[in-house]
Amino acid sequence: MSRPEPTNDPREQTSMSETPSSDWNAPRDRAAAEAQMGRPLEGRFRVASRCHLQLPVVLECHPNREGQPFPTLYYLTCPLARIRVSRLEAAGGVRDWTARVEAEPQLASSLADAHRAYAARRSAHLDPDDPLLAKLAGGIGGSEGVKCLHMHYAHARVGEENPIGGPIRAAIEPLDCSGPCVAEGGSVAAWREPNPPTG
Repeated sequence: MSRPEPTNDPREQTSMSETPSSDWNAPRDRAAAEAQMGRPLEGRFRVASRCHLQLPVVLECHPNREGQPFPTLYYLTCPLARIRVSRLEAAGGVRDWTARVEAEPQLASSLADAHRAYAARRSAHLDPDDPLLAKLAGGIGGSEGVKCLHMHYAHARVGEENPIGGPIRAAIEPLDCSGPCVAEGGSVAAWREPNPPTG
């Protein structure tokens, strides 16, 4: 699936320049994210990236979930992005990226840098003497490999360098919904993926 580079779309530029929510568990954001996922969400989170309709795309999750470590810092909620990334995974995306990382030393080095940056950002939410720090292993999603394309895309979507998430952004964006996927805390029945692939 070929789509324009995300920086070529003015709506994407606007959405990424908007100030993310500084409030943990803002009621309106929680309602929107839970409607997008179709279930209650646990723990503390705030919106790290919004779409051009000002709905959540990625949540930043606090690593302390009621005293238990939660390694996934960035969590993808946007239904359109999840559909498109899932399509890449179904086509063997995790397998293909894993093979590339094993075969390309520069890619492997860049991915290791992304994992370290992710882990550092996650740890920054905790005090240096917090015992949970010792329980938070791994980088993106608690891993050191590829594991899940959704997590790599979410990392890139918030503006971080990610050698896997960046190309995925280029493949699936713009997130070009003409209308909202959720409204007033519920899903919009008429919402559909814009321009779905055919055949």
